[in-house]
Amino acid sequence: MKELVEVIAKALVEHPDQVSVTETEGEDGIVLELRVAQEDMVKVIGRQGRIAKAIRSVVKAASTKADCRVTLEIME
Repeated sequence: MKELVEVIAKALVEHPDQVSVTETEGEDGIVLELRVAQEDMVKVIGRQGRIAKAIRSVVKAASTKADCRVTLEIME
């Protein structure tokens, strides 16, 4: 899952070298924390959160296929 989020985020931003994804075990499953450069935050979130919602949908679909629960958090 971590690699999937990294590939998607790096394709969206202008500074792909500053994209980092941290994977941690939470109470409800795996938590992925996505961090990007401050000026790229708008490109990852999108208007009214549409891009962020789309990324979360892809992660949810992949996690359902892998039979685990994954949550994506976009960090500042």
